[in-house]
Amino acid sequence: MTKADIVSRISDRTGMEKADVLAAVEGFMQEVRSGMESGENVYLRGFGSFILKRRAQKTGRNISKNTTLIIPAHYIPAFKPAKTFAKEVKVNVPVKD
Repeated sequence: MTKADIVSRISDRTGMEKADVLAAVEGFMQEVRSGMESGENVYLRGFGSFILKRRAQKTGRNISKNTTLIIPAHYIPAFKPAKTFAKEVKVNVPVKD
């Protein structure tokens, strides 16, 4: 599912114009992004949390040059689904072979 699909579905269900729905979705994504860029986690009860995970400093290797380098500690964004959300996905989504 793409952002366009989400906008189309919300527009169909609510009767709102697609441009208005797109503006709301874009605004939501921008707020999540700016909150996380400033070091905040974003909690959406019943859906999940957008959290920052800390990665420790580690040593990496450049195989082609046969050298080692230090990768500094950093944060990465992650999504942690709510327990109810994860349970519904586990129960309702069919297993694909």
